[in-house]
This record gives sequence, C-alpha cells and structure tokens, in this order.
Amino acid sequence: MNILISNNSKEPLFQQIKEQIKQHIYSGELVAGDALPSMRLLAKELKVSVITTKRAYEDLESEGYLISVVGKGTFVAGQEPHVLKEWQLRELENEIEKIVQEAKRLELSKNDIKELIDIYFEGDV
Repeated sequence: MNILISNNSKEPLFQQIKEQIKQHIYSGELVAGDALPSMRLLAKELKVSVITTKRAYEDLESEGYLISVVGKGTFVAGQEPHVLKEWQLRELENEIEKIVQEAKRLELSKNDIKELIDIYFEGDV
C-alpha cells in the first residue's frame, strides 16, 4: 500500500492518509480481509505521529472501511459491491457540495457550473 502525504497541503495529515486508504479500497488494490500495517509501522514509514495514523484508522473503522482485531491487527472490512458503490457515491456528493459552495462564493451561475462539468466530462481529464 503506497501512501504519499504532503506537509504543504491544507488537508490534515490524518485526512490525507484516510482518503488514500479509501482510494486503495475503491480501486480494488485493498480488498476485504487484507491486513493494513500497524499504526506504529505506518507512522514510522510516513514519518508522522502515531496519533495521526490512529486517528485515520479509527475514522475508517467508524465509517465501516476497516475492522480492528485485538492482538491481530487492522483489516479491510468486507464490502458488498453495492455498498462500496454507495460509499463512492456519497464521497462524490460531498465533493459536489463543496464545488457548489465554492461556485456560489465566486458568484457563478448554475449554467456556468454545468458548462464546466460538460467540458470536464467530455475532456481527457
């Protein structure tokens, strides 16, 4: 599992870790039952605090992505394809909400946003 974090990002480190683990699950790189590195090992590899990795793992566990087994480790939870798709849709909706809020802040119209979506949807992005 490859995780890259940026100290220059506005996004907190635990959030960067959390989102990248989700992406590994969405892409199928991590599947149900796969073991994740221990919190300590991941913290050491990423050169961050164990508290940071603990927060990412705990959030992912509370959201149903991971399962922790005392004395055994942390594993990817089993997801049915339709549940995984629902999670991805929820993530997309959250991103759309952020985009709409930013568009309103910039005083863009709904048609402006639709035009941008059309450009990106049809482009090679």
